[in-house]
Amino acid sequence: MQYLIIAYDNDNALDKRLEVRDAHVAGAKKLIAEGKIINAGALIEEDQMVGSTLYVDFETEDELNDWIDNEPYVTNNVWNMDEFQIVPVKLLPKD
Repeated sequence: MQYLIIAYDNDNALDKRLEVRDAHVAGAKKLIAEGKIINAGALIEEDQMVGSTLYVDFETEDELNDWIDNEPYVTNNVWNMDEFQIVPVKLLPKD
């Protein structure tokens, strides 16, 4: 199932975001190679990263939840999980 993930950062989380960004990007690149992350990028406000958007494709909700539970921006309190959004989508095929 495909989803749009919208994740704003907690207040004053920029330093923490930058501290764990390498682990976040490494995990994202692995999931991109597996086809589980279709595309991703940072949300920008006033030239500063304030969150993330991702298009993901996971076989099951359990697989989606497992990724979320282990995502470095979640485990290190970067993303504001009170405002975390998971929206089912159907993306236009690339072919």
